[in-house]
Amino acid sequence: MLKIENMSCGYGRIEVIRNISIEVGDESVGLFGPNGAGKTTLINALMGIVKPTSGRISFNGRNITGIETHEAARMGIALVPQERELFPRMTVLDNLELGCLYIPGKAEGMADRLDAVFEKFPILKERRSQPAGTMSGGQQRQLAIGRALMADPKLLILDEPSLGLQPSIVSELYGRLAEMKKDISILVTEQNVRESLRAVDRGYVMENGGVAISGSAEELKTNPHVVKVYLGLS
Repeated sequence: MLKIENMSCGYGRIEVIRNISIEVGDESVGLFGPNGAGKTTLINALMGIVKPTSGRISFNGRNITGIETHEAARMGIALVPQERELFPRMTVLDNLELGCLYIPGKAEGMADRLDAVFEKFPILKERRSQPAGTMSGGQQRQLAIGRALMADPKLLILDEPSLGLQPSIVSELYGRLAEMKKDISILVTEQNVRESLRAVDRGYVMENGGVAISGSAEELKTNPHVVKVYLGLS
């Protein structure tokens, strides 16, 4: 579905990503690494926020290198950013509806997708008339994911979804993502490798702007470097 080949990109003269290649098929894939490894920059390149200086990005066989962000959304790529970026004074329902209102053809079937989102995240149905900004951090994260799902995407990208959440909420969130991967392709960037390995099929470990390690979730769980550096085990 998604294929990145030998891509490099950065900001101005600062190269952050160097000659990186990753793939996402009909599966859930994790992109792991510390702050500064280049995870968010890679996501920004996928969404057209940062333009690659070399390499190629393809989606469902189509070259989307340097695509504009709104075109990526129309093609079926949905992003849940680190900061959620909800409309805090608008209700939960209004935020959800905005997830598809301005994408051509996606307003049709809105009611069915709302029902599907409410089934995945029952708290959103319970709080549908509540201003989004008054919800807890975990509830807002669920709302941001629900809003992305309203566009009926082929690929869901989540950038650091555990950021700022307490451990019990993170565990619950990744339990939901483990269920969702049956129905949608997912690419998730994370520093919390332990929890996210529960929900992905494969993963890439990024360090210094490139891929240092890749493998299945089970392989990463037993990789000596991953165990020592990211899982906190000796």
